[in-house]
Amino acid sequence: MIIFAGRSNVGKSTLIFKLTGKKVKRGKRPGVTRKPVEIEWRGKKVVDLPGFGFMSGLPKHVQERVKDEIVHFIEDNADEIELAVLVVDGKASPEIIERWEKRGEIPIDVEFYQFLQELDIPTIVAVNKVDKVKNVQGVIYFLAEKFGVPYSEIPRTFVPVSAKFGKNLDELKRLMEEKLRS
Repeated sequence: MIIFAGRSNVGKSTLIFKLTGKKVKRGKRPGVTRKPVEIEWRGKKVVDLPGFGFMSGLPKHVQERVKDEIVHFIEDNADEIELAVLVVDGKASPEIIERWEKRGEIPIDVEFYQFLQELDIPTIVAVNKVDKVKNVQGVIYFLAEKFGVPYSEIPRTFVPVSAKFGKNLDELKRLMEEKLRS
């Protein structure tokens, strides 16, 4: 099983469609996907998880429940999960991470990456929306530092992509195949 996880509205469903050619049911606004959506691709189950964090128009307790359900899904299926693709918004993530840190909180993307590592789930961070980013390498180095990824592991962990424009998807596929083999 391959899971795609990330905050709401980072492009998980679009990325899955561009990679697989299979449409994943998605909504017009963040937070519409509330349950895991599964498709088959290359003999594997691909799961589009609901976004965590902000969900337009939903009360905080509903947002927390969805986050808890995502965590339970991953914990319950950890033995079957061969790969996680954590999708982050390359333009918004650095600002969001800094805002959370200023409040003395662990940023949710950082916490989620660490959670996947604690479960020994091989993880790729797809840095999406790079078409809107001026210094892509700077963003990747920033995220690597925040996620605790050693410099030598950056090329095996982070892939800059633009799901909307199909940019660098071959590199993401190559890295996914490499991680699935190891």
